This record gives sequence, C-alpha cells and structure tokens, in this order.
Amino acid sequence: MRCFQTSSARGSNYRILLPWRRSFTQFVLRPYQQACLDACHAALRAGITRIGVSLPTGAGKTPIFTTLLSQIFSPRPSQPFGSLIIVNSVELARQAAAQAEMTHPHWKVELEQGISHQASGRADVWPQRLAKFRPENLKAIIVDEAHHAAAPSYRRILSHFNADIKNPDPHFVPPFIPHPIPVIGFSATFSRHDGLALGSVFEKIVYHRDFLDMINEQWQVICMLCVEVDRNLTTGYAMTGDFNATSLAHIINTETINNLVVQAWLDRASSERKSTLVFCVNLAHVGQLTKTFREFGIDARQLHSNTPAIERRTLITEFKAGCYPVLVNCAILTEGADIPNVDCIVICRPTRSRNLYAQMIGRGMRQSHASGKVDCRIIDFVDSTSRICGIVSIPTLLGLDPSEIVDDASIADLRARAASIKSCNTDNISVESDCIPEPTSVTYLDYGDPFAMVDSFSGAPHVSRLSPNAWVGCGSDIYVLECLGKGYIRIEPDSEGEASFRSTYTEATMHFSSAKRLKVSPFMRKRLVSTADTLSDALKGCDTYARQKVLRGPLVLGLLRSARWRQAPATESQKTFINRRRGKRAMDRASITEATEGLTKGQAANIITRLKHGAQAHYEKKMKEDRRRSQLAEKERLRVARSTVRVGLLDQQP
Repeated sequence: MRCFQTSSARGSNYRILLPWRRSFTQFVLRPYQQACLDACHAALRAGITRIGVSLPTGAGKTPIFTTLLSQIFSPRPSQPFGSLIIVNSVELARQAAAQAEMTHPHWKVELEQGISHQASGRADVWPQRLAKFRPENLKAIIVDEAHHAAAPSYRRILSHFNADIKNPDPHFVPPFIPHPIPVIGFSATFSRHDGLALGSVFEKIVYHRDFLDMINEQWQVICMLCVEVDRNLTTGYAMTGDFNATSLAHIINTETINNLVVQAWLDRASSERKSTLVFCVNLAHVGQLTKTFREFGIDARQLHSNTPAIERRTLITEFKAGCYPVLVNCAILTEGADIPNVDCIVICRPTRSRNLYAQMIGRGMRQSHASGKVDCRIIDFVDSTSRICGIVSIPTLLGLDPSEIVDDASIADLRARAASIKSCNTDNISVESDCIPEPTSVTYLDYGDPFAMVDSFSGAPHVSRLSPNAWVGCGSDIYVLECLGKGYIRIEPDSEGEASFRSTYTEATMHFSSAKRLKVSPFMRKRLVSTADTLSDALKGCDTYARQKVLRGPLVLGLLRSARWRQAPATESQKTFINRRRGKRAMDRASITEATEGLTKGQAANIITRLKHGAQAHYEKKMKEDRRRSQLAEKERLRVARSTVRVGLLDQQP
C-alpha cells in the first residue's frame, strides 16, 4: 500500500491513500467508480474541502464512499481518527454500516440514532447524528442523499465541522477546528426543486454521471411502457414546483384509473415480472390501489409512513425474498432503498420533478444476477392531454413526446428516435432558412394600450379594411363607433346567443355637461341592432343602421375616418380629459403635457372613446396576465435549470 502527503493551495495537509492495491476492498471497482475516486482525490489535493458527487441510483455510491474513507489518512498518523456518515433515515444508516463492515471488517462501526442507538464517539465510522462528536477526532464527513444538505437541519450539524458552512442560528458559536475536515456529499439527484442553494454547503460538483449514461453503457437496463390516461392535472398543479399531493390524489385515486393500473400490470407484467414496486400519491391512494390489486386476486402489500418499523422491515425483507409480487408505497422507497430484485416499476404519481422521477425509476435500476433479473420494466401512466408543461417521463427526458412511444421501447431505441427527430428538425430548419432573409429590424406594435400612438390610436387596424367609418377597438373583441354626440354603436361577442357578435345602439338624450350637472345618465337604454356570425357582417349592418337611423344625409360623412373635422387640432377639453386619465400612469406632469401635443381631434376622439369603453382596463388586465405568464415561465426556466447537474463550481448563495 502506497501513500503520500500533499499540501493544498490553502495550506492544509491531507494524507491520501492511493488505490495502487485495494487490500481493504472486497470488490473490483467499475471504471466510472474509479474515475469518481480520482476526481475526489484531485479536488482534495487542490484544497477544496466541500465537494459533491452526483451518481444515479444503483451506481454503487456506498462502496465508493467507504473506499474513499479508507483512502483518506488521518491528519496525524499517531492518533486514530474516525469518519462520519450522515444519512436521513435509519434504513440508510443500517445499509451504510453494513457496507462499511463488509468491505472493511477491521473497522469499528457505530450507529447514533435517537435513543435506540447510542454511539460512543470513538468508532472508525459513525453513520448518524453527531452532536456529541468532536471535530479534532474526525478526518472526513460523508453526506449521503446530499441534496438534503442545504436544509437548516443539515447545516446546523455540518457547521460544527467546517467553518465555511454557515449555521442558520445567528447566535451559533463555531467550535475550534484544528484541521480541515472534508465534507463530501453523494446523491443521485444533486439538485433541489425548492431553490435552496447547495452551494451553501458544497463548493463544487467534482463528478457527475446521469442515469441515462448508466443505461446507455449497460450498467443498468430498463424497458419502457407508456400508458396514456386522459386526466386534467391542472387542478393539482402547484404554480412554482411539483403537484400538490392532496389535489393530485383527487384526480389520480379514482376507481377507473386504479382499475386501469392493475389491468395494465396484469397485461404486461404479471407473467414475467417477479417483484413490482408501485409509487402512489398519498396514503389514501396507497390503500385504495392496494385494495384494487387484491380484488383482482394479486397478493399486494402496502408500505407508508404510518407502517410500524417492525412491520416495515418485515415487508421489505419478504419483498426482497420474493414472497409476494407487488409492494405499493408512497414516499417511503423513493430514496436509498436497496432492493435489487425489483424488476418492474409502476409510476402512478405524475411529477414535474426530475429528481423525484429519477429516484422512483432508480429503485429498479440495480443489477441483480442472483434473482435472475435481466432488466426492469417501467410502466408510466402519462397524461395524454399535455395540459401542463414540465411533466417528467423517460421519453420527455430524451426530448420525445410520450404519445410517440411504442410499447416496450428500450433506451437505445428512444435515443435513436430522439436523434432522428433532432436531425430531421435541423434539416428542415436549414432548408427553410435559405429562403428567409435576415431581418434588418424588429418593430413591436401594441394595439391594446389606449395611449400607444399606433394606427391613429384606433386599437383595431384590421377594422379599417372592413369599414370606412372610424370604428375603434376597446379590447376583447369589442368595437365602438361614436356617432357625433348622438350616442354610440357597440359590437361585442355574443355570449348568450348562437351568433358570434351582438350589436347595440345606445342613444344620447342630452349633452354630457348637462347630464353631469344634473347627476343623471345622458344615455337611454341600449337597443339591439343586429347579430352576426362574422365581424365583417356585424360592421356592415351597423354602418347601415348608422346611415339610416342615427345620422341621415350629409351628417353621416362625419363618421368616416377621413372626415375633415378629424384632421383639426385636438381641443383643450379633449387634452384635459386625456391628460387627467393619463396622469395616473405618467411619471411627471411634463410627460403628460407632451403626450397630447400634436394630437388631432380624430386621434383624441379615438383615445377618449376607448377610455370610456374600458380599453384601459382591458389593457391593464392583459398586461397583468402577460406578467403573470412571464413570471411563471421564468419560474419554470429556473426550476428546470435547478434540476440540471453539471461538474463545476456551485452558486454560493444560500
């Protein structure tokens, strides 16, 4: 066994045992496992003491970090030093302890967990809580399922052993740390959907391997079966992240869908799959789906948070032994469960979290030659309506639409199909781009803003091709023609009748100033003019009505967009009205006055008509909705970005 001493850029010393001979290990490292160890050693030699390793489920994280611990020497060779493994469940603690004892039988391993397991603090490895342990006795800390490490509970512990990790308690006094203690995090899903920065704990991800890479290199093998289900997931949709479990259960946990799940399993898994793990939405879903399986004569068992610890161990032990074929669970076996014989995964819990999806299918990705397992079938019940973006499945991870997937497609088939589609899209773009000239400028026109000087403030430039009169658009397919003090004609969508548009005339009975002084309405009740299937027909009918019933003879010429009066300068009363309404949006008085300079009577009349008929309210509502959509799109972009893992430095903001 060969070792050497290194000095980091920060002046800290590490003694690292290089793997020239693996006398401590009882297994042969796979190439990627050795590459992972090399990356960890390189980072430690460079003085990086807080490192992350991203490896998919079934990649052998526990053998890697126990080997790594054996290769990190104590800061002072004359003094024994221990290591700490922090996990988030007693099952993971027992797995880590068992692996450490198996590969390094000369190590002393202790558990610290509640009152049932109390560690002495003098072991080589402690795989659980550590409040009693002193930093001067530690050489390294391993954090399993490290995507949890940004949580305050983890930082509260880790800050005792690494001064660069901030304790959430403002009154925390850090202990004396005599030597740097590497904090090394391992996770299959090295990201967080809630946005807590893992950079608050780890400096850099030094190694990353995706589960698709593992499948592609045949370390893990699955085959895919997508079952389309017509269901509306929008009612269970949480705007900033994954689905709300309670709302989702009302959609998923129905007799129809539960029967479909069991029938699909009977058709495609019952005869050739020995151990099926089912993922549900909540406890009620677990109970109901288990009941449905048993009604079909299938020996299905259930596992959830209310299952007693002894019964939980018995269920998992018997499932590993193949005593029954189906285990239905909710949020218990998504992390850390080591059940290699699982050869079928049924996903009845739709998710937008890449992490959660990877954890669920990861339960079936471990190899198990002892059980005769060849591959693992994933039965995923995907939403055929695609109402919500970001729902994760294996096809979507490869850039494919689930509706395109054939039965029992392998990852190799899906990769080839994705590459083919990408190639076709690229070819189409390249051919079409030859025919499209590069734009020299881009102009954005907003017809909704009543103060936007576009098309003489009409708000409806398309109407000018259908009518010569000065119709204005007020938003939401509402069009108004002011009739020179005689009232107004209004076209709007017909929400009650069978026609598309409904036209009305509202006659004015007195001058506006007189009505205001008397505090009465200047208008009579509106009367129906016509209904029409198209806007063109509605405009023609209203123009005829205005000519025959409202303004007869030469007066009707005043309704034209080209009327001479519309070219005259705007009156002071028009400017005052516009300035008063615009003043609520303008930054200063100068900008208000400037905005009305140069307006014509016709332009000012268009603005006033639109303001009186709700164009500003429609516009502000539209802007609010656009901002909301933009914010949601940005949240979705950030959510997807957080789920992307890359080797390199992490954002250090907590």
